[in-house]
Amino acid sequence: MFDGVSEGYDRANSVMTFGFDRRWRTTTSRVLDARRGEKVLDLAAGTGVSTAEYARGGAWCLAADFSLGMLRSGKHRRVPMVAADALHLPFADDSFDAATISFGIRNFVNTKAALEEIARVVKPGGRLVICEVSTPTFPPIRFVYKKFILRAMTLLGRFSSTNPEAYSYLAESMAAWHDQRSLAQIIASAGWSKVEWLNLTFGVVAIHRAWKPTRQPDHHP
Repeated sequence: MFDGVSEGYDRANSVMTFGFDRRWRTTTSRVLDARRGEKVLDLAAGTGVSTAEYARGGAWCLAADFSLGMLRSGKHRRVPMVAADALHLPFADDSFDAATISFGIRNFVNTKAALEEIARVVKPGGRLVICEVSTPTFPPIRFVYKKFILRAMTLLGRFSSTNPEAYSYLAESMAAWHDQRSLAQIIASAGWSKVEWLNLTFGVVAIHRAWKPTRQPDHHP
């Protein structure tokens, strides 16, 4: 499906989010705080637009995505890219200092299994940052969001995308996705610790952050 929307995907996202995607990406980058010398895995990276943002501070950031079409559409960006399945990542244990996912985790077939696999490739003490749609915290905003904004986004996607049917699925997946607390519980159940979240735009989007527990030293008699 994502191969079919790769052409013009970034433009369609900006139209559908009324330009808020840039603000959300900037805030996610600040929360991630990728630093020079670190290795960061940007999973479900799409065209690599977020990966390029994270790499500005000097970290080595790798864009990984299941869709070859998405990766091809982002080949003009100066970031390394690799095709990868979130449930079977082609990396050794403890390979990355941090991992991040922006607007992709809700498309995984098995959310918990993917989070466990991500934990495998992140170093002990490393961090996870997820930016994803969520549930508005203010009731009037929540009502408008569910009744009108999601429908409007679907219509905008139809006019701005090369595959309008795919955006109907995306709107449906957004409406059915977990709220902030439920996602935090799933992250914790996958072995991550100190899970916290930051609401953006009244909770329409939330950034979750967590850490991989450090290993306890072995005690020998």
